[in-house]
Amino acid sequence: DTEGLLRIKEENQKHYRRAQRHQEKKEKIQRHNRKLGDLVEKKTYDLKTQYEHLAKLRRTHILELTSVIFPIEEVKTSMRDPADVSSESDNAMTSSTVSKLAEARRTTYLSGRWVCDDHNGDTSISITGPWIILPNNGDYSAYYSWVEEKKTTQGPDMEHNNPAHTISAALCYATQLVNTLSLILDVNLPKKLCNRQVKAQQGNHEFCGENLSRHRFTRAVKKLNANILHLCFSQHVNLDLLHPLHTLRNLMYLVSPDTENLGR
Repeated sequence: DTEGLLRIKEENQKHYRRAQRHQEKKEKIQRHNRKLGDLVEKKTYDLKTQYEHLAKLRRTHILELTSVIFPIEEVKTSMRDPADVSSESDNAMTSSTVSKLAEARRTTYLSGRWVCDDHNGDTSISITGPWIILPNNGDYSAYYSWVEEKKTTQGPDMEHNNPAHTISAALCYATQLVNTLSLILDVNLPKKLCNRQVKAQQGNHEFCGENLSRHRFTRAVKKLNANILHLCFSQHVNLDLLHPLHTLRNLMYLVSPDTENLGR
């Protein structure tokens, strides 16, 4: 029994010494982990600082781009409210009917509900100049109506101020701006839109070049609007300001200096 007790004591001493070595190793690992934690914290701070610096650079480039090359502005139109015109032409019309007409003109059915749209028709948005504008309400029917009319009309086109020309030019510039913004912001666009004029048989050019059919035109506009909304979402633009059909207005909100997260 005495010999067995001595053997147990020796084994216990070995286990104690081994436990001490394990404790030292544990403390060494803990010190190493603390050093790594401090290093990761410092690297995270440096990365955040670099992101902020990069965002400022992106923001500066975008504001310079949209002030020098692609200025986007709101243009007031001289259109009169249909309610006012109707009230002048029909003296018997009641004030309630006039107010209802005005209210109907300023509302839009969106996502299963009626929302107020104070910009519906009284303004337009210009890009690169006040003469290149898009209807604010997203109604581009003037383009494909003109294309369908050209199919039945022979002879050269002498109408340089035709709204279809300005619509095509504005959408072409908007596509070019969106593609450039995606490169600056490093955001991949969900829809592919080409802003270069290439050979017709390749079928890659959008809005510029040959006249598009109604189906191709509306499809290209939907793709452009989807890309603009995607960029707006990536930069945390206020969702209450956006409308899926307002092409240039959404773009104007995106590149506005008031957009706090522009460049993120």
